[in-house]
Order: sequence, then C-alpha cells, then structure tokens
Amino acid sequence: MNFSIMKISALIFLFVLNFGSEVLAQSENTLSVETSRGTYYLPVHQRQGTVYFSIQKLAKILLVNYTLNSETEKIEFNFPHAKLLVTAKNPFLIIISDEKAEAYQLPTSTYIKDQQIFIPLIYSIEILKKSISEELTLASDNKLIIKDKPSSIIVKEEVETPPVLSPSVFDISNILIDEKANGTLIRLKSKKKIRSYSSSYRNEILSVTLKNVNADTGLINKSAVKGLIKQIAARNIKTDLELKFQLGKEYSTHEVIGIEGSNDVLITIHNKIFSKSVEREKIKAKWNFDVIVIDPGHGGKDAGTIGVNGVKEKDINLAIGLKLGQLLENNVPDVKVVYTRRADKFVELYRRGKIANEAGGKLFISIHCNSTPKKPSDANGFEVYLLRPGRTQEAIAIAERENSVIQYEDNPERYQQLTDENFILVSMAHSAYMQYSEKFSDLLNKQFGSDLALSSRGIKQAGFYVLVGASMPSVLIEAGFLSNKKDADYLKSVRGQQDIAQAIYRAIVRYKEYYDKIMEFEI
Repeated sequence: MNFSIMKISALIFLFVLNFGSEVLAQSENTLSVETSRGTYYLPVHQRQGTVYFSIQKLAKILLVNYTLNSETEKIEFNFPHAKLLVTAKNPFLIIISDEKAEAYQLPTSTYIKDQQIFIPLIYSIEILKKSISEELTLASDNKLIIKDKPSSIIVKEEVETPPVLSPSVFDISNILIDEKANGTLIRLKSKKKIRSYSSSYRNEILSVTLKNVNADTGLINKSAVKGLIKQIAARNIKTDLELKFQLGKEYSTHEVIGIEGSNDVLITIHNKIFSKSVEREKIKAKWNFDVIVIDPGHGGKDAGTIGVNGVKEKDINLAIGLKLGQLLENNVPDVKVVYTRRADKFVELYRRGKIANEAGGKLFISIHCNSTPKKPSDANGFEVYLLRPGRTQEAIAIAERENSVIQYEDNPERYQQLTDENFILVSMAHSAYMQYSEKFSDLLNKQFGSDLALSSRGIKQAGFYVLVGASMPSVLIEAGFLSNKKDADYLKSVRGQQDIAQAIYRAIVRYKEYYDKIMEFEI
C-alpha cells in the first residue's frame, strides 16, 4: 500500500498523539526500534533467556491496524499485503494472503500480559518479514531496524497482484485449494460470517450450500483444481451459494468447518486410507485388529477430580481399566491388551499417546470421570467424546479440565495450543481414523444405554491432548459425575465398575466384528 507524503504525515501526527507516550520512553525493559520517522522503544520481557516483545506495540510503530478478541486472546493484524494471526499461549503464527494461508511454528509459545501478547524476538523476525511491507533487520546490538522498501519493488508487486473481487459486490472474495497427503483442503474467504451451511455427497459429487452469501461464480468455476477435485461448479441461487465439486474415486469423507474468530469456511475432503496393491497382505497384516490400548486417566500425583463421597477419580479410572483388560484377555485371546498405566502412577499425556503408537494400537480408549465446578450437583450420566474442536462451552470446559494435567508435567510447553488453526491440521491427520472412532463411539453409547444404570448424555466432541497423541481410532469416556452422589456411589462400587467395564467390552466385541468385515472389503 502506497501513501502520499501528506497521508504519511497525517498518519505520523495521529500516531504520535495516540501512541507516543506508550513507546517513546526508554527503560531497561525496552528494545530500541529505529525507523525513518525516528527511534521508538518497544516493551520487552525476558523468559528463560529468551527476549519477548509486545506484538501490538510493534504494530503501532508500523502504523498497522489490528483487532483483538479478548475472549479468544487472538489478534488479527491487517498488513498491506497479508493478514497475520497471533494467539496467546500458542506457538503458531498464521499468515493469510490472497494466494494461501501458512502456519509457522515457533519453538516456544507466545504469552499474554496486561492484554499485550508477547512473542519471541529472535524466532519471529523471519516470519514477520513475510507479512510486513517494510524491511526488518535485527542488528547485532539488539536494535530493531525498520526501513521502507524501495518504491520500485512495491509498484512491481502491485502490478503483478491479480485483481480481487470488490467486497461491495460479493461476499465470497476468494477460494483457496491446498492438496494434502491424505486429502484436499478448501478455504472460502468471506467478508461476512456464514452462519448456516449444509453438505451432501452422491455419485462422486460433493454439494455444499452456503446460506445468505453470494460469490463471483465465474472466478470460482475457473479456479485451478487440485487433489481429489476434478471440477468445480458454482452458482448463486437467490440468496444462497451452491458449490458442486466433482471428486475422484478415492473420496472417503468430508467436513465443513466454520473458523472461530474468522468469516472463512473450511471444507476438508479426505482420501480413502487403503488401496489395493501387490502389498495387499502386508497392508492387511498392518491393519489387523490385534492391539487395544486402555488409558486410565490421571494417576499418581494427579488425583483427577474428587467425588462428593471422597473417592478419587484416578482410582476409579484404574479399576475400570483393569477390569476391562481382564475381560479382553480372558475372552479375546487374539487381541493384545496394552495399558498406559497399571498402577497408581503419574504418566504424562504425551507418553500415553507414545505408548499407544509404539504398541501398534488399533483402538485407544481413555477412561475418565466427570464433575461440575459446584458440588454436589444434579448433573449425571455418561458421555463419549471424539477428537474435534469443542462446539459447546461445556465441551470446551471439560477438555480444559482434562488437559490441565499438564500442570504436573516437567515440560508443559511441549504441547501445542489446540486453536482452530491447529485443529485443521489435527483433523486432517486424524481423518483416516475418524469414521472408525465415530462407529465405536456409537456402539459404545448404545451399549452403555442398554447395560448401565447411568443415563446417556450422548456423543460429543472436544479437544483432548491425550487423543491428539494417539494415531489410531480413539475415544474418551466420561463414565459419570463424581459431583453427583448417586453417580459417585455407583462409580465407587465394585458392581458399578464391573458393569462399566462389561459394557465397554461388549462394545469392543461388536466393533471388532464390524472392523474385520470392513477390512475384508477394503483391502
């Protein structure tokens, strides 16, 4: 973006009035920033030997507008040629341009202090260079130097930049298609929030209808196709936009996802995970249902929640897990049972997934008990969870409680914050197993409903670190509420624990029958 001298002078004048008092004062906790307009001082902090700086204050020095979502602790910076998304307590910086969206991972997470988000200086310079218009250099004396790029370069970029849709005419401003190893990712860039959409698949055609939006259908229809997509047909129907994607025979599943804090919509199209080849027998052996991983949640110094009757969640989880393992070992001898823990022992979340992967697990079952912040409570019943972004405040709260175990670990920084952007990548990675996770969760929910004295609260979705680490079909069970006296007494009893273990066992047997039939057909 080019400004005339008059516009630049006006901006600098407003900048000095509104911001000079914040960054012009030098102190021992500031970084010197040298610009063509003068020298400024950027607030910094040092954590574990790494210098962090306030990204908002740098944006003000650069005269860049930004919006802060206090609830999600996410900032969107509107640079002339790209947008930069930064989230507190998150190691990813997301750069969005008209051509693509790219995620860059820092070796350490950002953090928030006094409504300011701080990012690591030395690790972020090269990433920032990709989004800002100015030249950015970190001098050897830790001085940040910002210079305007030569005008000829800027002019050239503007000439070569393809025309974009006028935001006053169309709601959908662009469509971005990215081919992944196990599918195709489509991003629809929208200037307004798309609050309702539907999708269906039939005869190799994926149809997606977006309510109350329109688009330049000519531009979309001419988009270069990639991956599973063979052809795109778009049309505006009254107030709605209809998209039809002609797909290849390798199509498996799809999902339409709205992104929190953004108007954009993502469409993920997944490949089939199996292919018939000369390696058929090797593949069949690899996918034999021969290992089940039982993960009793919490343990050791992490007691989990404490019931109204004084029972500890870690003890109930372990008791149910051991009873389930015994049933499997006695009745399904061709399946090996692996435990993430068999005693009152603390096991880090990342190690649970590592144990499962190294054992070649074909099903991962994480066993937990639920609770409410206020005890006692009337909330009762069991829930089954899949790994997906939580769509309700309750699901998000439960995930946060279960994920909080990382506070007991020596290196909690190893975990990537489960933001919407990260979940795009996580969902793609787990897409190969999702249909099996969904099938097992459905069988489990039905078996619990018929066998147990507990009521069903249904199948839900949330972001659990322990499920992220397990590269296989996986579910997390909340067996009941320890904050409810009736549930807590049932969970504490040997009979209740045996009933729950028996119900999970029966669901596994039914799932194995289904899985074996699918494998015969697929391989």
